[in-house]
Amino acid sequence: MRLVLLGPPGAGKGTQAKMLVDAYGIPQLSTGDMLREAVKNETEVGKKAKAIMDAGKLVSDDIVNAIVDERLERDDCKKGFILDGYPRTLEQADALYHILEKKGMKLDSVIELEVDDEALVDRIAGRYTCAQCGEGYHDTNKKPKQEGVCDRCGSTEFKRRPDDNAETLKTRLLSYYKETAPLLGYYHAYRILKSVDGMADIGDVNKSLRAILDA
Repeated sequence: MRLVLLGPPGAGKGTQAKMLVDAYGIPQLSTGDMLREAVKNETEVGKKAKAIMDAGKLVSDDIVNAIVDERLERDDCKKGFILDGYPRTLEQADALYHILEKKGMKLDSVIELEVDDEALVDRIAGRYTCAQCGEGYHDTNKKPKQEGVCDRCGSTEFKRRPDDNAETLKTRLLSYYKETAPLLGYYHAYRILKSVDGMADIGDVNKSLRAILDA
């Protein structure tokens, strides 16, 4: 199963990806994690990315695409993967198509989490993650079973993203609709785009996703 999750900031892509990882045993691949791992492991692409970041510059699409290409060679991707936050642009989508084609692969599904922009403010302002394992939580929608203790790893340390506020959300939404939303038409043309109601309960969203994937 090779899956791309699409949706604006706060749509719940990361939360749902982690649930799908547990259900299907395939890795969640996020651009940030892949970039940090490549730099840490000092791969050839990671060294190039580190030099660019150390110079205070943005990592180019070419570097990001190369990191994805490199990551998909790992054994844990043989049975499939979930791409979260990549591709972000039409250029990256084209690059991904050729990366997969070179490996004799293709995407099985692209699923959009449809959400209400106004409701995203409350959703984003209330979210936080475990500082140890990255498990996601929310002040009202998804609290740890035991207050102050991560369900997944038992850590008592949590963190919030500094840009999770209404002021920065508007900028991030504008960027999403300008750069990433065109991917919906792109993947619709390939007949692999599906949509689910991202405003439903977390468990119900997951059931909808799994119904599509199991079919």
